Amino acid sequence: MNNVLRYKGYSARVEFDPDDLIFFGRIAGIEDGIGFHADTVTGLVAAFEEAVDDYLETCAKIGKEPERAYSGKVLLRLDPAVHARLAKAAALTGKSINQIGEEAITRALG
Repeated sequence: MNNVLRYKGYSARVEFDPDDLIFFGRIAGIEDGIGFHADTVTGLVAAFEEAVDDYLETCAKIGKEPERAYSGKVLLRLDPAVHARLAKAAALTGKSINQIGEEAITRALG
């Protein structure tokens, strides 16, 4: 089962509220709190896309740069010995430290 919606570079995790009998979600990874809900799956997808479109339109109207969920930049603090081993492995494989890190994280996430 997939409970993640994606649209125009934004994502949201979807949940179901059994008390109110609605699906709901919130755009992930941005500080502006943008939520949406609907009582059908089709309605939920439309509400999510409308929320993203409204957010982008509002940002344009007020001259604000829309937040993007993630830049792709991650800072990791490593034990110096691990860092040295990583740099050596990168050099020996002809890859960058970033490439090795991304491959390892991708494997870890399945």
